[in-house]
Amino acid sequence: MTTRLFASPMFVGFDQLEQMLERASKTSSEGYPPYNIEQISPSALRITLAVAGFTMSDLQITQEDNQLVIRGRQTDDSGERIFLHRGIAARQFQRAFVMAEGIEVRGAWLDNGLLHIDLARPQPETRVRTIPITQPNQSTVTSLGPIVASRRVGTIDP
Repeated sequence: MTTRLFASPMFVGFDQLEQMLERASKTSSEGYPPYNIEQISPSALRITLAVAGFTMSDLQITQEDNQLVIRGRQTDDSGERIFLHRGIAARQFQRAFVMAEGIEVRGAWLDNGLLHIDLARPQPETRVRTIPITQPNQSTVTSLGPIVASRRVGTIDP
């Protein structure tokens, strides 16, 4: 049974946030592969995963809605080799990151066993809008109702 975080009727329109938090809690808590998340500029992030032994063809990065999913699957080449000791297993993984709205994946590259994924957080445009203050005309005053129409500047309400 799941507990709803926003069960109160006072929280209107928080369904998407609740789903995102639920998705984040379900992501794998396994520690493989280890990763770093670093801020490389005020509007850019980089996720780095340690994927030693994986080639580019073994890795797949997809963006599913607001979720970044990295999958790795090594091919088992044990038929071609004879191991006297096998301590490095060919294993697969899936690592998912829930991204905030508006985060964009800029690119990814593999370098010396590290998979780097660059993300950008575009700065929102500053929107300033001036609202003109006008004198009310008779149609505006009557459309606001009898309470507003009865008030006059400089009077004090009881």
